[in-house]
Amino acid sequence: MIAIDGPVASGKSTVGKRLADKLGYLFFDTGVMYRAVTCLALRKLGSARDAAAVTALTERVHIDIQPPTVDDGRDSTVLADGEDITWAIRSKDVENSVSLVAAMQDVRRCLTEQMRRVGLRGKVVMVGRDVGTVILPEADLKVFLTASIEARARRRFQEEQARGGAQARTYADILANLRERDRIDSSRALAPLRAAEDALQLDTTGLDLLGVVAAIEQLIEARPEA
Repeated sequence: MIAIDGPVASGKSTVGKRLADKLGYLFFDTGVMYRAVTCLALRKLGSARDAAAVTALTERVHIDIQPPTVDDGRDSTVLADGEDITWAIRSKDVENSVSLVAAMQDVRRCLTEQMRRVGLRGKVVMVGRDVGTVILPEADLKVFLTASIEARARRRFQEEQARGGAQARTYADILANLRERDRIDSSRALAPLRAAEDALQLDTTGLDLLGVVAAIEQLIEARPEA
């Protein structure tokens, strides 16, 4: 089990996916579970603001993460009670509400158990913001990636431009969204964004992500139990 944490758009998903592919592991971005709940809340409740209602919804739904089941560019397949919602969770409405849901303590508790269920299957590269500290503290290797907020906004902007479609946002919109998400993630009472004490910290602002992958691979090779 490998845990990779860091703020939004710090490069952890790109690094994690490449590592998972090379190792033959499941790639699991924990953010997709919060996106899944947010998507369902918007569909079923009309909004994601009522913490009690969103928590009750979270307690009822079974979310699973599997290797890609369709060759359409997805990193994994996200299922909610068996329904494939992999692309539905990437909408602008979900993007704008997911940090609110992720800050709900009871929702986090419910989803932590679901995340651990997937992670404890083994052979997983799990990325998020509290994997090494809360979800999988027993991970064989923990890495915490950082980058300047401007670099992160550029990466997210380029990703959305490459993906295309009417949902693409401006750089300014993305930068503002990241500032707010950083504030929420770092200040929440339960499992705030921070590096585990035994995590390797890497600043990816000026780095080639392939170089980051290579550095982590060297650590894995030095730890055969991972």
